[in-house]
Amino acid sequence: MNMKKAVTVILTMALVLGVYGVAHAANTATQLVSFEVAAINEISVSGNPNTLVINAALPGSNPTPATDSSTTYAITTNGTNKMITAAIDEPMPTGLTLKVNLEAPSGGESASDEILSTTAASVVKGISKVAASGLTITYTLEATAEAEVSSGQRTVTFTLTDA
Repeated sequence: MNMKKAVTVILTMALVLGVYGVAHAANTATQLVSFEVAAINEISVSGNPNTLVINAALPGSNPTPATDSSTTYAITTNGTNKMITAAIDEPMPTGLTLKVNLEAPSGGESASDEILSTTAASVVKGISKVAASGLTITYTLEATAEAEVSSGQRTVTFTLTDA
């Protein structure tokens, strides 16, 4: 093989390999993916409890309280040191007290049998980075002998907030 042919073969091979390398490199692409995790603070309840009915008393004692634990709540937060507050929309009638007790999620602490009023009160505190559901809500209606025969309803508002 003469020198001219050898150079031509070498240059041809280099060109073919160079084109293959360029074509192969052209099959890649890159992207920059940005991300963000926003503050998440969610609470929900499963529905309304059964009607609390006070209809009995031991002689010489206040009426027997009525209790319901048929509802639950769910909570998701990626925050720290959160709490749940509870309040009712209007005061209870004379002689009646409505209490609530929320089962605390993992790491939280429940305030046992908190009396509900129109001022929000802490019912669970110390909540941090948790997703939980099926947590029990227990309502207790208590009456004194001064409570009149009546019926009514109150809206309870639960709020997940900073402690």
